[in-house]
Amino acid sequence: MVFSSIMFLFRFMPVAFLAYYLAPKKLKNFVLLVCSLFFYSWGEPRYVPIMLASILVNYAAGLGIKRFGHNRKVRVTLLVLSIIFTMGMLFFFKYTNFFLSNLGALLGTTFQPLDIALPLGISFYSFQIMSYTIDVYLGKVEAEKNIIDFGAFVVLFPQLIAGPIVKYSDINRELKSRTITLPQVEDGVRLFIMGLGSKVLLANTIGALWTEVEGIGFANLSMPLAWLGILAYTFQIYFDFSGYSLMAIGLGKMLGFEFPQNFNFPYISRSFTEFWRRWHMTLGSWFREYMYIPMGGNRVSKPRMYFNLFVVWAFTGFWHGASWNFVLWGLFFFAFLVLEKAFLKPVLERHHVAAHFYVCLLLPLSWALFAITDFQQLGIFFQQLFSFQGGTDWLYYLRNYGVTFLAAIFFSTPVIKIWYERFICKHAWLKILLIGAVLVLSVAYLVDATYNPFLYFRF
Repeated sequence: MVFSSIMFLFRFMPVAFLAYYLAPKKLKNFVLLVCSLFFYSWGEPRYVPIMLASILVNYAAGLGIKRFGHNRKVRVTLLVLSIIFTMGMLFFFKYTNFFLSNLGALLGTTFQPLDIALPLGISFYSFQIMSYTIDVYLGKVEAEKNIIDFGAFVVLFPQLIAGPIVKYSDINRELKSRTITLPQVEDGVRLFIMGLGSKVLLANTIGALWTEVEGIGFANLSMPLAWLGILAYTFQIYFDFSGYSLMAIGLGKMLGFEFPQNFNFPYISRSFTEFWRRWHMTLGSWFREYMYIPMGGNRVSKPRMYFNLFVVWAFTGFWHGASWNFVLWGLFFFAFLVLEKAFLKPVLERHHVAAHFYVCLLLPLSWALFAITDFQQLGIFFQQLFSFQGGTDWLYYLRNYGVTFLAAIFFSTPVIKIWYERFICKHAWLKILLIGAVLVLSVAYLVDATYNPFLYFRF
């Protein structure tokens, strides 16, 4: 599925971009809308009506909120109805079977799960749509009168499936007027290719170790191999998701849009507070702006602030997946963020080496909570992490993946960015050589490899 989606994207892009560049300025958003719907329908044809309904409902809600600006009750009603519709779709497709199974366990019975699949990108575009209606209600943006422009915003294909979460306020001006320059397109091509390389050359390569560890069975792991496995997943999820985000940002530049940055070398963080300023930045910004601050944020008593954090992080975890392990993952960060706010952050700021060790030790544990949905298997894996059970099995995998680990460490730090800006950027031929090599290697990997998971598919 994922391999064919990426290969379809390669076939789809030249035609889509050619049509887009040749279209008159007034028709570019229409072409973008049609191409985006075609791209989405190729992967999920049966869910296109839901996408169209989401566009129509929220477009009408925005116009209604503007039309009845003097009537607060009507405006609130329209906002609530639009949120209920958007969240209702997300809840039905993503969480219905989760609640049915938990209700059955509570009542001592079994409910037949519904045969429903999760529409691609629904978690991302649901939040994007809600940002629009909420901002119109708050007066932060004007209601969009042109349904073509609004539809193009909702289904913008570069970031539709895996983010970043692009709010309407991020690109509303560019929807109306944008210029596309050759340097911008060149930069977009570079970002797209580097994101592709991050996904297929780094994430897939090191992620294969985690897949092997799962195949061995957690109960059969030595402690060193268990740590190697979860470190592999730690790098895999970073390069996978940041790679997709970089590809989306690059495609956006090629279309004339400036999408927000989504990752900023999060693994160099010295605290979890800093980590969440660097990891999935658009999601953190969304929860902060539309949930944490409206609940009172930091401008309340400490007990209420901690309650606000609890609610936000429980929802953050649950947003990632319909399973209790994701809630536990969110609450893991809640606990350490509370500790940092209470007393730990000043200590971490004074001891940089200890702060890095603190993050590097605990972060893989959080990703174990994220990766393993079965609580029994999760317990076994944590037991192996701290079993002090020796063995030589890990040496085989360290030899096979040692170079990949070194590459992952190097590319997850700003050293690569500094090196690129100081040396590569000064020589055009070096830039072309580097980008060309990454593209050739990435395409060769895609053609030859059978292992190409899409970790954020379920979100």
